[in-house]
Amino acid sequence: MAGDSRRSGAISGNDTERLLDAVNVRLLSELHGNPRLSMSELARRVGMSAPAVTDRVQRMERAGVITGYRMDVSPAALGMPVTALVRVRPSPGQLPRVAETARATPQVVECYRITGEDCFHLKVHAPTIEALEEVLDRFVVHGQTTTSIVVSTPVPPRPLPLPDRPET
Repeated sequence: MAGDSRRSGAISGNDTERLLDAVNVRLLSELHGNPRLSMSELARRVGMSAPAVTDRVQRMERAGVITGYRMDVSPAALGMPVTALVRVRPSPGQLPRVAETARATPQVVECYRITGEDCFHLKVHAPTIEALEEVLDRFVVHGQTTTSIVVSTPVPPRPLPLPDRPET
């Protein structure tokens, strides 16, 4: 279910209001804390039946509110302690090739098309600086790169804040 955040089935503001009632916000909150909860455990925590909770979760999945479930693994534990943020400014006519190269490069774990002087912002993991250089070499043939090595992550990835909803 993870994918392009600009999906055509995105919900409108009014649909969001109806879909994100107090019960669904509570379900999302519980899933934020542990996305591996069973539907029966999730139902127990919110005081509903498992079939009703399953239906609500599936509706949020279909509507694009829940876009996936993920597992976080330490890049260092997989032998990739070097993390870099790379901006790419494509040469004329190279914009599609940068996106294709990013998709084809497993060390690129995030790729954003952005505004400003650069067109892409990548997050790259590598085992060494030399290996990072090899990844960067795949992009420099398509344009200019600017690379920053991550030295720490004071705010690690976290769930989005959920809207406040009165209890019903």
